Amino acid sequence: MTVYALLFLYFAAGAAFEQSNQQARGGRPSGASVLLRFGGLLIALVVGLRYQVGADWFTYLQIFHLTSFVDFSTALGNGDPGYQALTYLPDDILAKVDRASMAVSLETRVPFLDHRVAELAARIPLSLKVRGGRGKHIVRQLLYGMVPPAMVERPKAGFAIPIGEWIKGPLRPWAEDLLSRESLQCNGLLEPEIVRRRWRDHLSGRRDSTPALWAMLMLQSWLREQQSARARAA
Repeated sequence: MTVYALLFLYFAAGAAFEQSNQQARGGRPSGASVLLRFGGLLIALVVGLRYQVGADWFTYLQIFHLTSFVDFSTALGNGDPGYQALTYLPDDILAKVDRASMAVSLETRVPFLDHRVAELAARIPLSLKVRGGRGKHIVRQLLYGMVPPAMVERPKAGFAIPIGEWIKGPLRPWAEDLLSRESLQCNGLLEPEIVRRRWRDHLSGRRDSTPALWAMLMLQSWLREQQSARARAA
């Protein structure tokens, strides 16, 4: 319990520090904030390894999932178009757009990635891009004269899919099978009671455990596939 309390205090303090730091520096992280983020990653991994040795893989993956909120793109250079163009865009965002569009034979375009627009954006000072802790300042000002303000001010929407609802609905039989006590005991890597309790809480709506449960389902599915492959080869 003490370990969880320390982790909570560490990340709470880190989040507050990072917010005030980026506001003061116009959205740019300081060296201290970079150390804070990577220090949090190290702490979470060390604590996770302690639970891994104890065979409590569910707790280990829960702690490891916490580290996924460490924004490495911010830590390594927020607002750096060169960094984004070489890593996050081709490896994540553009890959998702391409897969989704090609799946339905849709040809998509990304106008902001026109090389002339990108070159111009790279020359614009960060102080003109970020105002009051909010990004896209120039784009917002342009859009205010073209579309209703509600369309500009609405929260950012990503490409997330409703996995949490799917595993409670159409995917529930598949999830129930993989997270059954028998399946969990057969593989021996996860604590059945902990996983089952988290699964029940998710189904009842008491707690949204989508990321952790999806990780468990992927692990269970992979282990089952490995077992089937060995059985076929025997």
